[in-house]
Amino acid sequence: MKVVITTLNAKYIHTCLALRCLKAYAEPEYPVEMVEFTIKDPIMNIVTELYQKNPDVIGFSCYIWNIEETIKVVEMLKKVMPNVKIVLGGPEVSYDTAYWLERIPQADFIVIGEGEETFKLLLDELAHDEKFHMVFGLAYRKDSKVIVNPPSTKLDLNSIPSPYRFQEDLPALSKRVTYFETSRGCPFSCQFCLSSIEVGVRYFDIERVKSDLLFLIKSGAKLIKFVDRTFNIKRDYALEIFQFLIDNHEGCVFQFEITADIMRPEVLEFLNRNAPAGIFRFEIGVQSTNDATNELVKRKQNFEKLSRTVTLVKEGGKIDQHLDLIAGLPEENYESFKNTFNDVFALRPEELQLGFLKMLRGTGLRLRADDHDYVFMEHAPYEILGNNVLPFEDIVRIKRVEDVLEKYWNDHRMDETVEYLVTKEFTSAFDFFQEFGDFWDKQGWAKIGHQLEDLFRRLFQFLQERNTKNIETIHGLMVYDYFIRHKHKPRSTWWKFSLTKEAQSRYLKSIATSPHLVSEEFSKLRLSEKDLHKHTMIEVLSFDLDHYLQTKEVILQEQLMITYFNPKEQNTTHYTSSLHNLEQGALS
Repeated sequence: MKVVITTLNAKYIHTCLALRCLKAYAEPEYPVEMVEFTIKDPIMNIVTELYQKNPDVIGFSCYIWNIEETIKVVEMLKKVMPNVKIVLGGPEVSYDTAYWLERIPQADFIVIGEGEETFKLLLDELAHDEKFHMVFGLAYRKDSKVIVNPPSTKLDLNSIPSPYRFQEDLPALSKRVTYFETSRGCPFSCQFCLSSIEVGVRYFDIERVKSDLLFLIKSGAKLIKFVDRTFNIKRDYALEIFQFLIDNHEGCVFQFEITADIMRPEVLEFLNRNAPAGIFRFEIGVQSTNDATNELVKRKQNFEKLSRTVTLVKEGGKIDQHLDLIAGLPEENYESFKNTFNDVFALRPEELQLGFLKMLRGTGLRLRADDHDYVFMEHAPYEILGNNVLPFEDIVRIKRVEDVLEKYWNDHRMDETVEYLVTKEFTSAFDFFQEFGDFWDKQGWAKIGHQLEDLFRRLFQFLQERNTKNIETIHGLMVYDYFIRHKHKPRSTWWKFSLTKEAQSRYLKSIATSPHLVSEEFSKLRLSEKDLHKHTMIEVLSFDLDHYLQTKEVILQEQLMITYFNPKEQNTTHYTSSLHNLEQGALS
């Protein structure tokens, strides 16, 4: 019996841990071949590749991001391989199971919930007696009637063979994300989340976890993403893993989902003191700062403690933080969500993800959707279209905020400019992103592509057309942001230089002759006039840039900014000098 298991990942760099767990548990009794595709792959290509493997059984791991494409694959496969047994599993089909068997008649079986043991027992029955009623956690048809067996019992996690040591995974470890679990289950009961359905948290043996992590690191893994729903719920366990990774990371990066308001101060102090910069990333689900909303979805959260944790981590400078918001939760209207956004943006996370509520099958919120007049998409991803306090019109507006937030904050293309705008020129951060998002949409820019220069040009056009004050200062910050984030000297700019080519040459000659007029640090570079022409760019600013970067205070005073693009180290530094001093140097 030839068995193939597969899934459609969102991107090539992603990997599916579920497939590897199924394979590890089924073998060696049942050799299993893993094949991974993406949702962007043509359906015909997927079907062709699976057909050519001539399997007897094909298992699909199903999620909200791939279920609709998976259905198309399954429908086509059954037409060309009518005798193949199709098995579906994963969180998307583990709830409303009878619905899925009725909607997808081509599917023969559905594995519900934790799948390792159920899938292997199904293979046993397919290979021998076909007594499917004996397999707990299985749904199937009998005489056209849908049968849903009793649920399977929870596994002893340490009885599951390691899913991290397959030889076929090793060549691509450095190019893809490795997903890793140290536990299953969640201690919380958030009504919008599937994790709330499983009661209790089970852990893998910590020495086994260390052994698997070390194997992955030594084998070349570059990014390991822990899928534990709350990695820090068990403090001593988390601390021991943190210490182990600090001691053995070898440049690998590790990402964790944490609950920030229960993070103990001693853990934060330990990380700030011992963690190498850049190897840890934290993902923190805030979702809402509205207490009434959190109470309705049974979400316990102390935003004051959460803020303290995020702030301490940020001050430590070692760990990037990704904070999540959900628009559309019960009784959170437009103004309430605006407050939530501003509360969280004030923490200045490295990334702020603005998502929209998805009414996932099996969640308490979906079961009680009528209580809040929810309207949502019939098919995955089940995103809301409105409720009793947030009409579709407001959702559309918030989506415009999401669009420019991604481009102008999360991608960190112009941090100094955005910081200036949200603190000095707009009433709040949300007001900036909303007003700019509305302008962006009105211009039709959401329908076309953009280069880096376009992003700067479009922001400046928006600021000009609304008659933003202090536009020269903003322009100077945008010039700084544009230069400082290039590793190499850019071939073009988004603005016209204020200096003629002759004036630029005159200043560069003065700088080459008297580099001390810029700074002692600049003098140490020992750049010739030819080097300056080749590896620097200069522009006049209307304010003292260095003073502003240190104090956030604007002092109007013309300066020349010299940006050096170091060709050897491939980094960029800026220097400033008084125009008067340079002009005097040119004359002397």
